[in-house]
Amino acid sequence: MTSAVQQAPQRFFKDVSLSSFVAALIAVVVSYSGPMVIVLTAAQAGHLTSGQTTSWLWAISVGSGLTCLVLSLWTKMPVITAWSTPGAALLVTSIGDYSYPAAVGAFVVSALAIALIGFSGVFGRLMALVPGPLVSAMLAGILFSFGVDAFRALGQGPLVAAAVLLGYVVAKRFSARYAVLAALVLGVLTAAVSGGLRFSGVGLELASPQWTTPVLDPAAIIGIGVPLFVVTMASQNAPGLAVLHASGYRPGDRLLVGGTGLTSLALAPFGCHGVNLAAITAAICTGQEAHPDSRRRYPAGVFCGLLYLLVGTFGAALLGVFTGLPKELVAAIAGVALLGALMSGLSGAMAEPEHREPALVTFLVTASGLSLLGIGSAFWGLVLGLIAHVVLTVRRRIP
Repeated sequence: MTSAVQQAPQRFFKDVSLSSFVAALIAVVVSYSGPMVIVLTAAQAGHLTSGQTTSWLWAISVGSGLTCLVLSLWTKMPVITAWSTPGAALLVTSIGDYSYPAAVGAFVVSALAIALIGFSGVFGRLMALVPGPLVSAMLAGILFSFGVDAFRALGQGPLVAAAVLLGYVVAKRFSARYAVLAALVLGVLTAAVSGGLRFSGVGLELASPQWTTPVLDPAAIIGIGVPLFVVTMASQNAPGLAVLHASGYRPGDRLLVGGTGLTSLALAPFGCHGVNLAAITAAICTGQEAHPDSRRRYPAGVFCGLLYLLVGTFGAALLGVFTGLPKELVAAIAGVALLGALMSGLSGAMAEPEHREPALVTFLVTASGLSLLGIGSAFWGLVLGLIAHVVLTVRRRIP
């Protein structure tokens, strides 16, 4: 009898599809073409050496790759992880106030706290209290700007953006599954012909991880570790779980949040400030564009992990591939890839009449880009939406 271990690779290769690979590729392009710039800015603010910066890039790439790969295969869900973008933004203004070993010590404390909270199940129980329409509204709010930016790109690079949008619409008419692929190919070809691709920084040098012994400085723990923990849980892991729920999955929060926290802890001495569940890139890989059958979308998470590992292995050199793409191309591709998830979020938010007003509040606050106390709009959208839900529910129950 064939064992379950022997059957697993057979099932994976059976479930693999071109559309799942394209979804993963677009997710990785979006990750490195935008949020990575914030990490590099934080490294400059902390006066890191080139070796420390390369090690940081290696750590967050390898951490994201391993968690995507292992968790997607383990759960048979497209689990997409990434580095904490709000965390990196936080570091831009704070890391320069402390020594780098002290900052690494703060990374360790933050990762340990995330792992403990994640494995305890407390975070998942709190998320389970949020009504489904509010979760869908938060997802729609997160993705709204990407949909708008796809058309705003027409004013920045009309030729490339128009090629992407035209390729998507025409291909969608004949094959919805390959519409994003057609848009990507046509957009890249148009950018190449118009001279918009710049790959001068591409190379294949192996990265050299650099160990930094953590120093537990109370000031750094308070100034970096605590805020990093809060923004990672509120602005990354909460929306990350919400995206999976909105896509019809039932993620095990203990494994996902605890696993990413443990990975961050192991890689913190190499510069990893935090690996967490992704939201925006996850929406690219959890929708129908990855595969019409939700049970066959998990290869997108596996491919995403492999691509992260590839970039991490060759360090900052391969960043030239992603930074060489025109911004309007990335904006247009991300926008069309997320249209399905955006439509799903909007329809789910408005599906139940009794939840429409709180869902609308959640959507508007999330889409506004509001930031308070260093925490992003997705968290505040949920908070204000829940307040509206409670107030409206109590009002309707009073005779």
